[in-house]
Amino acid sequence: MTMLQRYGAGPDQIDAMLTDDLRDNFMVEGLFQPGRIAFCYTHYDRMILGAAVPTDAPLSFGDGADVGTPRFFDAREMGIANLGGAGWVEVDGTRHALANRDVLYVGRGAGEVRLGSDDASAPAHFYMNSVPAGADIPHRLITRDEGKQVEFGEAAKCNHRRLRMYIHPEVAPSCLLLMGITDLAEQSVWNTMPPHLHERRMEAYCYFDLAPEDRVMHFMGRPDNTRHLVVANGDMVLSPAWSIHMGAGTGRYAFVWGMTGENQAYGDVDPVAIAELR
Repeated sequence: MTMLQRYGAGPDQIDAMLTDDLRDNFMVEGLFQPGRIAFCYTHYDRMILGAAVPTDAPLSFGDGADVGTPRFFDAREMGIANLGGAGWVEVDGTRHALANRDVLYVGRGAGEVRLGSDDASAPAHFYMNSVPAGADIPHRLITRDEGKQVEFGEAAKCNHRRLRMYIHPEVAPSCLLLMGITDLAEQSVWNTMPPHLHERRMEAYCYFDLAPEDRVMHFMGRPDNTRHLVVANGDMVLSPAWSIHMGAGTGRYAFVWGMTGENQAYGDVDPVAIAELR
């Protein structure tokens, strides 16, 4: 198991950052690798991002050496989203089947987690968000159909999208984690419009379902001092509480969003007018 690190940066630091510096601080690339499991420990509210692509043999984790506890889940919870072929996740011996766009919530106190694919030639792609937790909440599988669907935007502005809430107080409770998946409608390219800040929560994006030749232009920074990141399939973006977050793609794409912070009120945001961006 690999554990990378991202130490975080403040808004006063981005002026001195070149492209590689921005990517090193606010992106996580290359975690999805066949037959491997990898994580990135971030110092943005101590969220951990992870990816696993089991092929011929299952992958497993549970040791807490990298998080400073005997076991990984001694003080953590996690959401596991399947972005690939059919697969399964076992938590302490109980197996859950995950189809594409199903999400498994793993609560504090879990021991070993094993991940497998039904077909090694069309493997599952498991994406994980883990945050500190102070409560014991039962594990739960949330299927795509069980996610709460909400529509935003409009076709005329190329930002019509369907958001599914999975780990959310209205669907499946957690201690501090929120997690969902957003799909853009045909001929829409813009996500998270209008841009906004949520000073009481950080967010992580995992962009997926991009064709190899396509990219998403992800915009970040303070409203009056923006930057951009060029994102490929499977890339992850860290969005600190002080940063806007929005993007536009050159082709079809979707993304997983995960959030943590002081509250779970999805609508607790500070919108920013497009005309105010610089």
